[in-house]
Parts: sequence; C-alpha cells; structure tokens
Amino acid sequence: MALIHLDFESEFMGSNQDVYIIVPDKPRTKTPKQFYGSDKKYKVLWLLHGTFGGYSDWIRKSNIELYACEKDLIVVMPGVGNSDYEAWDNFTLGYDADRYLVDELMPLVYNWLPASSKRADNFIAGLSMGGAGALKFALKYPRKFSRCASLSFVPWNYDAQREEMEKLFAKKRSEVINPKDVMHMDLRRYNQMHRYDSVDEYLASYSNLYRKLIEAVDRKGLPKFFFSTGTEDPLMAENFVALRDRLTDLGFEAVWVEGPGSHEWRVWERDIQMAFDFFGLNGKYKGNAF
Repeated sequence: MALIHLDFESEFMGSNQDVYIIVPDKPRTKTPKQFYGSDKKYKVLWLLHGTFGGYSDWIRKSNIELYACEKDLIVVMPGVGNSDYEAWDNFTLGYDADRYLVDELMPLVYNWLPASSKRADNFIAGLSMGGAGALKFALKYPRKFSRCASLSFVPWNYDAQREEMEKLFAKKRSEVINPKDVMHMDLRRYNQMHRYDSVDEYLASYSNLYRKLIEAVDRKGLPKFFFSTGTEDPLMAENFVALRDRLTDLGFEAVWVEGPGSHEWRVWERDIQMAFDFFGLNGKYKGNAF
C-alpha cells in the first residue's frame, strides 16, 4: 500500500492538521498508465484514534496497513486530540472536530483521491474515544456510512446519574482537577458539560450517546453496528453487558463481541480484524503481497 501523510490548514480546527491515509498501490501486473489512469473508486474506512492518541496510532501500533492491502481499501486516520470528536467553540479560533471530518476531510478525500463517496462503500470505526466518535458520526450522519464498529467503548447512562452531573456542573474548575485521576474523568466530563448552558442541553446532545442509542431503536435507515470489548476492561466490560441487554430487549440489532483482554492494543488489533469481516471485507486477498 501507499501511505500519504497529509498536513494542511483546516478551516474547522483553526490550525494545521495531520492525517494518515492508506491508499492502494499499483499491482505489479499493471502498468502505471493502466493503474493511475483508471476511474476505479475504492471503499473507504474512516478510522478514529482514542484518548491520548493521534493520527499515527493505528499505523504505529497495529497491522492496519497490511489489512488495508489485503482488502484493497482506503483508510483515513485523522488526529483530533482529546476533542471527543465534538465542537469546542471556545477553544482559541474554534476546534470543531465534528465538521472537520464531515464537512472538510470527507470532501477532500472524495475529490482528491480515488475514494468512493457511496454510502455502501463507507465504514467508520474507532477505539475507546474513537469508538464513541464512530457511534456519534454513524447516528448523526447515517446516510454517510453503511456500517459502524465501536471498539472498547460503551456509553454510560448519564440520565441515571443526573444528580451527580448537576453537582459536577455546579463546581468550579479548580475543584474538579485531581492529579491522582490519570484519566481525568471528572475534569473531562466537566469540560464537556460546560460546552452547553445547562445539564439538560448536555444530556440532549450527542455527548450522551446512551440516550441517542435508545432513541435510535425505532429509527429507519441507520448503519449496521458492531460493538466489541475485552472481558477484563475495567472501563467498559460491565457497561458492555448492561447496554447489550438493554438494546437487545428493545429490539436494536447489533453484533456484540467479547474476548480476553483489557483496554489495550492487543484487543483492538484482534477486534479490527473482526470488524473487517463485519464490513463484508472478508473476501480473497487483493493487494500486493509484499
């Protein structure tokens, strides 16, 4: 495969952004004129990173380039910091990771590269925070993706924690900062909520994915969904079972996969391969073998 490192000024992020894009390279059985002159459009996987990660995570820590080669697939890996793939209007010039992907990066990829814009040819996936982002984009923009894979992310039921959320919202930021909390869970939730004027607005937003999934039970035309987690994942495992049972009881169709492991790359390396099968990309190998 060929690997493109794109560094460009983003209108919606307010600064230059890095993106890695895997694109199919020329088969040795074709001439450059035959391959680069072709009108062929390739399927696209939008692949999102997790908290503390970036655009290079999947390239450095997984075999994603090998899998893309086997599937003859374009893979787009943007970096959005710890933005939760949301819009942060009060950050410098604005930092809108939502519109960045949908209104800027997608048109760029579809018009500059041999990428298919057909819904059936587009998939979205991510791990942890990226799993949340994948769910959000699939639910908010269902006409853009045919399938969604959320690895090691299960939304919490914040509506059931409303009293605690109100207390957190009312605090000063200095009261929320806790150096011992290495995941910064309270500070992160506090900052997320303060993107809105009230807890009610926050709970009605796509930051509250638990509610959005429940609301989506009877919606038509949604992508197909895949959820996975490691059985020893301290962040997700218990919620995974609870959400699976709740959505299944409500008639929400999805694939649910559990396997050994914690919140770690060995789990995501395994689960992204299952996601490829879920996307319907389990046919014969297509790319150059080496």
